Parts: sequence; structure tokens; C-alpha cells
Amino acid sequence: MGKIDDLFKHYNCNLDDEAVRLATAKLIAEKSGENDNKEVYARCLNLIDLTSLNGSDTYAQIEAMADKVNGFKATFPDLENVAAVCVYPALVPVMKGRLTEPVGIAAVSAGFPASQTFIEVKIAETSMAVHEGATEIDVVISIGKFLEEKYDEVYEELAEIKAACRDAHLKVILETGALATATRIKKASILAMAAGADFIKTSTGKIAVSATPEATYIMCGAIREWNEKNNVKVGYKPAGGIVTTEDAVHHYTLVKEILGSEWLNNHLFRFGASRLANNLLTSITGKEVKYF
Repeated sequence: MGKIDDLFKHYNCNLDDEAVRLATAKLIAEKSGENDNKEVYARCLNLIDLTSLNGSDTYAQIEAMADKVNGFKATFPDLENVAAVCVYPALVPVMKGRLTEPVGIAAVSAGFPASQTFIEVKIAETSMAVHEGATEIDVVISIGKFLEEKYDEVYEELAEIKAACRDAHLKVILETGALATATRIKKASILAMAAGADFIKTSTGKIAVSATPEATYIMCGAIREWNEKNNVKVGYKPAGGIVTTEDAVHHYTLVKEILGSEWLNNHLFRFGASRLANNLLTSITGKEVKYF
């Protein structure tokens, strides 16, 4: 038994999937109405990592994305801008060269989205992305190793990647749809935070099951427990499949109820999304908006 198995003993990792489903649905049903308003929509907009992660992304498309962020305040003077922009590592210099607004530059790294490459490549790619200007790094755990319960290996990889991030924040993607069970998601959350994750994140958006409310319920519970035991606040990022204003409100509600108002800012809470921004703007303004 390894050190991470020992760590799990200090946390409530034996979760029942049906109990999680019922508790999640109950919170959403009872509390989401409180957050179904334009003030919350605007706050959710400010939590977005505006994302473009397509194999077909061009320099021109990334520059156009930067231009939209740069021009946001002139177009919507009463709203706060998105929190960050998220691109592939090779496009970080393009974004950095074009972006003028004080928002973060996030890069997916370390063999995203499958994480099926050599640890040396993961470290090198992360170091290069940070060197080129990424202020935030999003990586996926080695899912296959985790499913084989090689927890210490997954931990060591993440710890090495964290060191390669230097001053950049590390967001660790669990790919909760592949983990499938509440117990695995809880264990992966604890492992990632132990390895130094600044944020834990649900999904890549590249598989069928992405950010579910149940994953948010489990991961926020893990963050709360981690903070209670270690006095360390770790951020949370649901990503993948969060498209509608209602989706955002449901996840926002769970974060608010489980973690509290201290997490309702873009230092500790992000949405990974591309289409959500326009839908929130439409809900805020009351007319269809296709700005981004």
C-alpha cells in the first residue's frame, strides 16, 4: 500500500453514487432559484475561461478571440470581462502577442487531452508553455494509471508538472466522465490537491460525459474537506458541456452551497466554456448576443 492509499484513509472516499445523485438534485431544486438572476449571470460571465481547443485553430482565429476580449469593455461597459482565455500551447505566443486586457492566459499541456505520453514530454511542454507566456496550465491526470490504482505514480507525475509550472497556476483535470464513480472522483480530487493543484477541474470536453452536477457536488465536497484539514483553499473548475445559463446557475449554486461565498470569484472558481459566454450575455441583455 502506497502513501496515497494512506492519505485516502483520512478522507471520506467511500461515496454512494445514488446518494450523491439525490443530494445534488435536492440542492439544485431547493437553491438554484435564488441564483437565477442577472447579477449571478454577470458574475458567471466573469468566471469563464474562454476556450478554443480545436485541431483546426488558426493564428487568425486566436487573434480574433483576443480581439473580442480586448474590445469587451468598450462593448459592454457595465460588465466584467472573462477571467482567462484557454488555448493549445503552440498558440500561447499568438495570444500573448495580441491580448491587451488583464486576463489570464491558460494553456492545456502535458499531452492534453489523453495524457498518454512520456512524463519528460509533459514536463517539457509545460515548461515551454509557461516560458511563452501562459499564466495558467491545465493538465489531465494519467487516467489509465489512476484506474489501475497506481496512485503514487499519478501523484509523482503531477508533482513534477507542478514544479515545471513555476509561478503559473496548475489546474488538474480529472476527466470525471472516465472515472465514472463517486468514489473514484473523490479519490482523484484528493490526490490532485495533495500533488499541489491550485484548481481541480472536471473534464476536457473531449469525451461523451463532461461536467455533471454530481461531479461538482463531489469535487466541491473534497475541496471543502481538504480546506478543513489543511487550511488550503483550492479552486474549482467545471468544464465541458456547460452551455446554457441554466447549466451555469446549477453549478454556481452547488459551489455556493457547498463551499460558500468565499469561492464565488475567479480566483477560486472558473467555468471552462466557449458557447456559454454568448448565452449569458443573451440572458443579461434580454436579446440574442453573438459577441464571442
